[in-house]
Amino acid sequence: MKRMSFFVAVVFLTYKLVVFTSGCAQIIPPTGGPRDSLPPVMLSAVPKDSTLNFKGNKIVLAFDEYIQLERTEEQLIVSPVPKTNPVVEARLKEVTIRIKDTLEENTTYSINFGKSLKDLNEGNPYKNFTYLFSTGSYIDSGRLSGKVIIAETGKPDSTLIVMLHRNFDDSVVMKEKPRYFTRLDSSGLFTFNNIAPGQYNLFALKDPSGQKMYLRNSDVFAFYDSVINVGQSDIHPVLYAFTEEPEEKKPGRPSSAPSTQRKTTTPKKDKKLSYSTNLAEGQQDLLSDFILTFNDSLVAFDENKLHFTDTLFQPVTGYTVAHDTTGKIITLKYPWKEEQHFRLILEKDIARDSSELELGKADTIKIITRKKADYGTLKLRIRNLDTAQHVVFLFFKADKLEQAQPAHSKELNFPLFHTGDYQIRILYDKNNNLKWDPGSYMKKLQPEKIISDSKKYTIRANWDNEITIELPLTPPEDVMK
Repeated sequence: MKRMSFFVAVVFLTYKLVVFTSGCAQIIPPTGGPRDSLPPVMLSAVPKDSTLNFKGNKIVLAFDEYIQLERTEEQLIVSPVPKTNPVVEARLKEVTIRIKDTLEENTTYSINFGKSLKDLNEGNPYKNFTYLFSTGSYIDSGRLSGKVIIAETGKPDSTLIVMLHRNFDDSVVMKEKPRYFTRLDSSGLFTFNNIAPGQYNLFALKDPSGQKMYLRNSDVFAFYDSVINVGQSDIHPVLYAFTEEPEEKKPGRPSSAPSTQRKTTTPKKDKKLSYSTNLAEGQQDLLSDFILTFNDSLVAFDENKLHFTDTLFQPVTGYTVAHDTTGKIITLKYPWKEEQHFRLILEKDIARDSSELELGKADTIKIITRKKADYGTLKLRIRNLDTAQHVVFLFFKADKLEQAQPAHSKELNFPLFHTGDYQIRILYDKNNNLKWDPGSYMKKLQPEKIISDSKKYTIRANWDNEITIELPLTPPEDVMK
């Protein structure tokens, strides 16, 4: 009998210990077994998904596994855009949404979680999980899809957002948040679902501040020329994003004659006017001008005190000297030939900056031109060329523009071409200035369009290189086909 009583006591104590331990333990995701790669599954919603005549301010979503939320403020898309975003919390297997804004009557709302909703164990996202409800008697079914491209590169940028406005005032995108907004995928594609039918203005914007307004012309921005009529047309618009050119106050060109008036400030004795050149290891590129760049803008530059000579100091003719608008750059243009030797002599008082600094003493720059064997030749064949489109080939090396070449014929020949790996962009140059031009929203001017060739082209030294490019039959358009 005593043995039996002892056994019962042990069982009772063990049971109490198990109950107590279970009540105090933290919830830990199970470990071991095959890796879970599936996103959570919603089991129920209160009110149910796509409910009509919604009157409450709280929504509870139940899932089949423990849930976590990441970067909800960044990822959550509520449409129409509210003044105050709802508060969203995850606890165990439930997500609770508390609406803080006054809901509009007869309006369809959607709450898209982006990539924020994940299971707790493996972090598998339930991408673009969306909960719908309507304060009216039906769910809007309007849909709009399209694409956004960075005009200067011809490539997408998934960090932009796309916005729809119902107010058609030009300045509304600078003053008000949109009616709807969405994000781009990695291909630059966007889709609006369950939006109200009607007319909208369409914009795209890089929005690091999250304000959903075009506040600075330094922001990447795009606008669509035409009003979008959701519900009555089935177009798929393409927007071309750009950054507007800043309005800079440019310093005047330095005087090319000696100045008779000088400031009374005294320059420091240990300082002098400094400059740099574009020579690479003392060698002059056969395809480039010689460039002299001063550290500060010049107020005076006397061309008569620049002397371009051969190695015997005999004057060379046939060159020109030009100034840029910043007052810092002096360019010497000359028809270079291979393996030539020159001297460029700068007298000590050839130039002066706003601090009264001069060279201090005469300088001599030795110039040796490169060999033709350092370059390759290039034959570029072009298929489907329409010269009326003003096509310009832009050659980029490591994302830096190396050369712009207009396509006047179906075959272009370059007797000398810099070696290296290139990426080619095709510019449709409306104004024939051989460079890409951005747009202007207030002037309703769209940017020039570019197609980016994804291939890499290698130009070898002392080699006859050939490239064939097939252009599309039509230039880039404002709608997807």
